[in-house]
Amino acid sequence: MLEQKPRRYRYPVEIISIAVWSYHRFNDSYRDVSERLLYRGIEVSYETVRQWCIKFGPHFKDVVRKREQRPSDKWHLDEQQLRINGDIYYLWRAVDEEGFELDVLLQKRRNKKAAIRFLSRLLNAYPKPRVIVTDKLKSYTKPIQQMSKGTDHRSHKRLNNRAENAHQPTRRKEKCLIRFKSPASAQHVLGVMGKTRNLFAIAVGRFTNSASTQ
Repeated sequence: MLEQKPRRYRYPVEIISIAVWSYHRFNDSYRDVSERLLYRGIEVSYETVRQWCIKFGPHFKDVVRKREQRPSDKWHLDEQQLRINGDIYYLWRAVDEEGFELDVLLQKRRNKKAAIRFLSRLLNAYPKPRVIVTDKLKSYTKPIQQMSKGTDHRSHKRLNNRAENAHQPTRRKEKCLIRFKSPASAQHVLGVMGKTRNLFAIAVGRFTNSASTQ
């Protein structure tokens, strides 16, 4: 993922890449990653792992995103409730028919304005889909009609298992971390985690090149 050793970092690029990838791919804490490296004879503190993830996580996400091929023309949208510091937030998620994660966005609301914000991100990043599947949340109806004209909007709880299943890694990560510490950290971790999962858990053919070798 990292092509050359970053300046002012004493560890090889391969070690930094493995640490960042492991944290976002598995249900590991920073301490878990540190222990995995120590088992291989590499002594790195959990705080160093944390700094690497903050610094280089967005780079991983960008590399994968640039090499993604076009998603399928059927999208599944859903929301997942998260509790952060006692407050309730909603993680808006979109996946395509194959479970390929398109985007996630953490928002305070689950209303029309929030739906518009999420759809805007999706439609700016990907071609307009043929079908959008959602649950029965009414906040989707008018935004989809107005922003993605011609798209078949199918609103039915049972049709949206694809998106609901995509929430499971988030629940496992949340349990491992004993809740996310802040909305910003949750958005950061989950955004990178989804793209990392796309690369390593879904068919490699979805990418123009194997980003894992870079």
